[in-house]
Amino acid sequence: MPLSVAIQMDPIEAINIDADSTFRIALEAQARGHALFYYHVGDLVWDSGKVMATGWSLEVRREQGNHFTLGPRETRDLGQMDVVLLRQDPPFDMGYVTNTHLLETIHPKTLVVNDPFWVRNCPEKLLVLSFLDLTPPTLIARSLPALRAFKELHGDIILKPLYGNGGAGVFKLGHGDTSLNALHELFIGINREPLIAQKFLPAVEKGDKRVILIDGEPVGAINRVPAAGETRSNMHVGGRPEKIALDDRDREICARIGPTLREKGLIFTGIDVIGGWMTEINVTSPTGIQELEHFDGTNVAAVIWEAIEGRRAG
Repeated sequence: MPLSVAIQMDPIEAINIDADSTFRIALEAQARGHALFYYHVGDLVWDSGKVMATGWSLEVRREQGNHFTLGPRETRDLGQMDVVLLRQDPPFDMGYVTNTHLLETIHPKTLVVNDPFWVRNCPEKLLVLSFLDLTPPTLIARSLPALRAFKELHGDIILKPLYGNGGAGVFKLGHGDTSLNALHELFIGINREPLIAQKFLPAVEKGDKRVILIDGEPVGAINRVPAAGETRSNMHVGGRPEKIALDDRDREICARIGPTLREKGLIFTGIDVIGGWMTEINVTSPTGIQELEHFDGTNVAAVIWEAIEGRRAG
């Protein structure tokens, strides 16, 4: 049965239609007969018990330079929609957190994907803490002495913002590196949040595997290889996607975390695996489905919609 679908996302005119996961999900929704409504997070309003959004009806097409058509600007009650796709990119700041609180008031009558309560309570770099035997040694701290002690114990480490994304602010500190004090001073001057440090995994040179899970089940993976001279494999900073298969370790990790993801209504997620160790569980705005479809033909967007439609029917 056709669904009314609202998409909360970043400006659609700026996306890369050959790589953007939200565009592929929208294209599949349209092919299945669902009606699309698109809005920006800044146009979300809570008013007297209703969650309202001002945006546009949307049509999409895979045509470079002409990939969307908008209807007249209008305001809709999201509580009357069937589905809301929560798809704007981080930063995961208080604006993002507030947005999840507002959407939580209409869920699950309106199915919000992913579940806003668990998006808020399962940030990418924190949910992994529930699976210590699957992750590399990790420290979350604002304390400089604690960070120094962690680096002394593990030698080469990765230091990054706890709520960052896309590879921004990620630093590798080698055994003899003396920049920890300066980096700590820089980060502490920017915000009041802790930092996350992880033992450096040399296997990242061969790639950072993005495993995509739908309703807790793995559907495939892509390998993201860092550019020359880089330790970051994110495609935002020049990482190159390559075809790769799931291995036994990937399936072991997915079998462990899958029930938790399903239970929490995290329908579309992506985990990062380096050398057999899980470093993040991405729940806010996962990517990679177009690359996977290109490499092995898996229509991940269809699997996502089958999961959503199943939940609506249930």
